Amino acid sequence: MKALVLCGGAGTRLRPITHTSAKQLVPVANKPVLFYGLEAIAAAGVTQTGIVVGDTEREIREAVGDGSRFGLDVTYLPQEAPLGLAHAVLISRDFLADDDFVMYLGDNFIVGGISGVVDDFRRERPDAAILLTRVPEPTSFGIAELDAAGRVVGLEEKPQRPKSDLALVGVYLFSPTVHAAVRAIGPSRRGELEITDALQWLIETGHDVRSTTISGYWKDTGNVTDMLEVNRSVLETVEPGIDGSVDGASEIIGRVRIEDGAKVFGSRVVGPAVIGAGTVIADSYVGPFTSIAEDCRIEESEIEYSIVLRRASIVGMRRIEVSLIGHNVEVTPAPRTPSVHRLVLGDHSKVQIPS
Repeated sequence: MKALVLCGGAGTRLRPITHTSAKQLVPVANKPVLFYGLEAIAAAGVTQTGIVVGDTEREIREAVGDGSRFGLDVTYLPQEAPLGLAHAVLISRDFLADDDFVMYLGDNFIVGGISGVVDDFRRERPDAAILLTRVPEPTSFGIAELDAAGRVVGLEEKPQRPKSDLALVGVYLFSPTVHAAVRAIGPSRRGELEITDALQWLIETGHDVRSTTISGYWKDTGNVTDMLEVNRSVLETVEPGIDGSVDGASEIIGRVRIEDGAKVFGSRVVGPAVIGAGTVIADSYVGPFTSIAEDCRIEESEIEYSIVLRRASIVGMRRIEVSLIGHNVEVTPAPRTPSVHRLVLGDHSKVQIPS
């Protein structure tokens, strides 16, 4: 079995961060989202991995390399434009050959990995298998319809009138029969080759398409709200430890990891939280569910439930919450400007002006 990891999307919902960085490399607990997926693939016993890349190919290559650090053998597959998940399968035909494969969206996050579903697929050999989870807003996802016996009978991408609340999680397993399906379909109303249409073609032509509904944690980290929520979830499991330095005037409470070379002076850090290597926290408060990456500076500030990327500095800020702060950002108070009141007051007026 091979793996196909999709990293070609533009990440429009995470702009402006993704104007200069791949969405799959935004860190969760100071580790890129993509790395969690690659580790899950390796843990499932899959080594040959194709990564579909687009405009951010250089960044993805620099971060992942040849894949050996994950126990993978990585091949990069350029995609001219993000024209749909089925298009990614289409352009990867030579790499995939006639092998079964697992397709994994590089910006998805699944707690518990995929080893179980990969083992089931290897053992039972259906034509395709999908992972599903219940969602509160099914119009935003690919949605599956099951019959009374739990078999997949229909799929639709972002339906206006969804027939269920079962959304496709960003993990799919395919036999080589999917290659006929992606060649048989045409572009959707969005102008893309939809993997849901390919799966529907398999169903309608009598192929065996199975599903597993997962109850564990899953998130598509395509927007800031979900990214912060995934960060919160991962931080709750982080291994605490102090490899950096903390002075006697500081207080460390709860599950906190302070990485090598980080320095904390006169500050209070309340976990779960991660402080990256080389970062300086001075006279500040770092609250729960906060990840601060490498070589940052937080001084005379308060921050909570946020993600701060490499080499950012926050100085003199009273409070920052629910924020995603990019690389090399500087956050400081605005300069004070004189307050001026211009008045034209009639006789016998009484005016109260805040001092």
